[in-house]
Amino acid sequence: MKDFKGKVAVITGAASGIGRALAEKCAHEGMKVVISDIDEKGLRRTERRLKREGSDVLSVLTDVSKAKEVEELAKKALEAFGEVHVLFNNAGVAIPKLTWEYELEDWEFVLGINLMGVIYGIRTFIPIMIKQDTECHVVNTSSIEGLLSNGVGGSTYGVCKHALVFLSERLTQELEENGPKVKVSVVCPGFVKTNIFMASINRLPEERKSEFFQSEIDEERMEQLQEFLEQSPGIMPDEVADIVFQGIRDERLHILTHKQPILKDAMKERFDTILKAFD
Repeated sequence: MKDFKGKVAVITGAASGIGRALAEKCAHEGMKVVISDIDEKGLRRTERRLKREGSDVLSVLTDVSKAKEVEELAKKALEAFGEVHVLFNNAGVAIPKLTWEYELEDWEFVLGINLMGVIYGIRTFIPIMIKQDTECHVVNTSSIEGLLSNGVGGSTYGVCKHALVFLSERLTQELEENGPKVKVSVVCPGFVKTNIFMASINRLPEERKSEFFQSEIDEERMEQLQEFLEQSPGIMPDEVADIVFQGIRDERLHILTHKQPILKDAMKERFDTILKAFD
């Protein structure tokens, strides 16, 4: 897809961060925009911002961890604009803890949004796109933690993000034969300056919010993180949006926002270890 003007985009997690930046980028490209999130205040702010710029926008309060709400999102998008050309499965949360310290509710919470939310988006929107028989694109937001085995998001986050890489790769293969006009990308950002952790806190039940702060990163880990950020600095969400749109134009399956040697070396080390298992 090279030309976005007049096309319809649906974005989950659009109340802040990368989602909001994607919505603004869609608007700047002349697209009709359907924004969704569970954060009603943030969603309304994004809606007002886009409308002030003259964008054709529809906001739909949506909990992506519930299949029926994702189906309702698609229904409202079609009622408003008739078609959907680009789907950004972007909503995400993160709760950093040691793997064995997660409550079952933590796993259900994070997987429900980060993984099942994407699955619901795929099973709802891809049949619509195939039936339209027009150029379409699905963008799944993973993370650099979907390619590596460490990071600050914790196991619940990493498990989801790894799954999204595989899911996107498999989906690409299946669509080549069954829906060749629908393309897929998986974006794997490095550190982006968003409020993903605060968003996670806000979605937790009131009685559990204090638990979020009990898994403090120890001093050594903090030093490692600071050293890492010196070599692979954080970027702003609007920079991610620009990179993602170029990736769509280029029909890239894997879209990376950070390409510093520290990341490439870490990935090489991981896959070298895996390949040695064949020896």
